[in-house]
Amino acid sequence: MTALDSTRPPETATPADGTTSSVLYTYDLAPTKKEGRRWGAYNVFTLWANDVHSLGNYAFAIGLFALGLNVWGILAAFVLASVLLFLLLTLSGFMGHKTGVPFPVMSRIAFGIRGAKIPAAVRGIVAIAWFGIQTYLASTVLSALLIAMFPGLRRLDDNAFLGQSALGWITFLALWAIQLAIVSYGMQMIRRYMAFAAPTTLITMSALAVWMFVRADGSISFSVDAPLTGGAMWLQILQAAALWVVIYGTFVLNFCDFTRSARSRASIVRGNVVGIPVNMLFFAVIVIALSGAQFELDGRVITSPTDIVRTIPNMALLAIASLALIALTVAVNLLANFVAPIYALIDLFPRKLDFRKAGAVSAVLGLAILPWNLYNSPVVVNYFLGGLGALLGPLFGVIMADYWLLRKARINVPDLYSEDPAGEYHYRHGFNPRAVAAFVPSAAIAVAVALLPPFHAVAGFSWFVGALLGVGLYAAIADRTAPIRDVDGEAIAVAAE
Repeated sequence: MTALDSTRPPETATPADGTTSSVLYTYDLAPTKKEGRRWGAYNVFTLWANDVHSLGNYAFAIGLFALGLNVWGILAAFVLASVLLFLLLTLSGFMGHKTGVPFPVMSRIAFGIRGAKIPAAVRGIVAIAWFGIQTYLASTVLSALLIAMFPGLRRLDDNAFLGQSALGWITFLALWAIQLAIVSYGMQMIRRYMAFAAPTTLITMSALAVWMFVRADGSISFSVDAPLTGGAMWLQILQAAALWVVIYGTFVLNFCDFTRSARSRASIVRGNVVGIPVNMLFFAVIVIALSGAQFELDGRVITSPTDIVRTIPNMALLAIASLALIALTVAVNLLANFVAPIYALIDLFPRKLDFRKAGAVSAVLGLAILPWNLYNSPVVVNYFLGGLGALLGPLFGVIMADYWLLRKARINVPDLYSEDPAGEYHYRHGFNPRAVAAFVPSAAIAVAVALLPPFHAVAGFSWFVGALLGVGLYAAIADRTAPIRDVDGEAIAVAAE
């Protein structure tokens, strides 16, 4: 059974106590049955093989070279970041495998059956904004390719309506529709697309790096003309590693959306080992080859792999490379920015939305915000999205502290779907006041660190500040007297991805 089947009414199985709520339990939010867990280590690896090599990540990493880090500094930053991410994502992934539930349901453990809508909404809003922006960035690559292949189309790129040219609208809507079509077939179709896109991405980026290395006569620059040294260099390394973790602040929250379908803990660990430390070092080598070779050629620091792709002299190779970058961006968007709001919307409107309908709503919202205007506004990107991003650290801290420190991974899965006042996650009217009390001040401080000028020097550490405060405050005030039961969710799991 796949998520495509969720268009039919769910066959809700009621546990013996008869407390399962139709508001909390739907086909798509149900725990995944053991026979429906089809994600092996390769599937977990392909998730990272696609996401790590996104255009945004390349722009960030190449920017480190421009900021003055030498080759060894860049490698050190990625080694440190990959170790931290491996630990955080493995802990988060184990939660999904243990319970089989998506992030909005996972959040009920700490925040309560109604309070969980707070973290789900924050994660969903961030994802919808970035879905639109990433689709726009991919559409610019497609527009450039079409103009290169058919110069007559340039006239469609001169006019503007709501901030976009006619060609921009055509390419954006085409990629928007393709992503919506993929999502409409559920998580298994996303898994298959990832399996296709991952090797395509790795081969394309490797070939691009080798081509640049050959163009530079087999040599690269190991740094810009005035590289950072001493304390300034190490501060930049630490900030780069911290910012790389912040980039994945979304994934460490809702990794359970994917690992709920993992076959075993071992498959999560193996997929994460190859997909994070190994793959990130491979990514760093490609960054070094691209930026170092271009600087060796003409003393110019590129801003993105698209700068190099556009210089490919052969039209056929240019088309292949451009389409590979577009396929990569679509894969990243599906993983990081489409799944999360789908589950969040289903949780908010369980009686009206299923996976397919929620995907359509997410896509429409991603279009309605006119994302190119957001992307071209530094104020919006830095303050709105930056502020929302800073909230992810405290959410992660509270959820992790509750799951691992307080409950020690003992979860009563059926009670996650119960509105019974005696239920384990009912707390006070469905909200856990202690989780909210830990989250609010942690979030306020994290946002202040991220956005206020006096904290500019440490703004890159805002996620860590919020996460550590969330862990500390919640651990200090959590109710340790309430009984904690470990009950499997198989009895009410009717949905298998």
